[in-house]
Amino acid sequence: MFVDTAKIFVQAGRGGNGAVSFRRELYIEKGGPDGGDGGKGGNVIFRATKDLNTLLNFRYKPEIKAKNGENGSKRNKTGKSGEDLIVKVPVGTLVKRDREILADLKFDGEEAIIARGGDGGFGNAHFKSSVRQTPRVAELGEAGETFEADLELKLLADVELVGFPNAGKSTFLSVVSNARPEIANYAFTTLTPNLGVAEIDGYNLLIADIPGLIEGASEGKGLGDAFLRHVERTSVLLHLIDIYEENPDQQYRIIREELKKYQPELLDRPEIIALTKAEGMDAEMIDFQISKLCKVVDNSQIFVISSSAHQGLKEILRALRKQVEDF
Repeated sequence: MFVDTAKIFVQAGRGGNGAVSFRRELYIEKGGPDGGDGGKGGNVIFRATKDLNTLLNFRYKPEIKAKNGENGSKRNKTGKSGEDLIVKVPVGTLVKRDREILADLKFDGEEAIIARGGDGGFGNAHFKSSVRQTPRVAELGEAGETFEADLELKLLADVELVGFPNAGKSTFLSVVSNARPEIANYAFTTLTPNLGVAEIDGYNLLIADIPGLIEGASEGKGLGDAFLRHVERTSVLLHLIDIYEENPDQQYRIIREELKKYQPELLDRPEIIALTKAEGMDAEMIDFQISKLCKVVDNSQIFVISSSAHQGLKEILRALRKQVEDF
């Protein structure tokens, strides 16, 4: 199950308390203070890994707590520090606190300290002075940072499939990759993003399929607005349009407008257009549909494909590879 948002409770470890202790040795009548310091509380550290692609685990286990530091002890022994808690998250995870970004983990193995453990308290050995030879006071350990945080996953794909519901995105992904999205002849079959890896000439392309966009998606209509964040970090957009649509040019304009409303910079992203489901359509009608698109498309390449008939797939994958390498 794909989950791209989660709310969690983070608690770093509390520092250990300082100790109140005095030397007790034979023939030493008045030993001085020897209470050790408390150990530091453990940090909460997030580590990005390419082996995960969902935040599902945090839905079931939203509380994240690092270990506390141990108390100090006699003979000036400092308490053991609390062990840092390493939490693995998918590459592309943002961590936010009160809408402020604490970490943006874009690379495999990248780490960030999300919550810092509290310092240990001083033992009474620190409080000895010329006027106070036997201090009976020590510090308590500091509390670790504690707060609620929001996790947000933005997929890091080479290619993002965009288009209206039923444009053939899921079928394309299932044919060219190892992904197995749900496919059916009704709108919004894809309810969550799907990822797949397509191999072309020894090169692997990571392809993401987000739920179909509709007019008004950037304003909350349909399903698209919840997943538009995944388009932000994609190298290339593959815009799929059903070749049997009466007005493919209008569909193209609507999707481009939704991308613009969400983030204008997306219009500068490299793009390839695919007219899908072309099996059985005669050449004259194909040319007619392409001519409609050419009136609204600037410099983007236009391909005609059939995923079910495996027509034009190698050609479009090679074009996508080149765009990704040039990005």
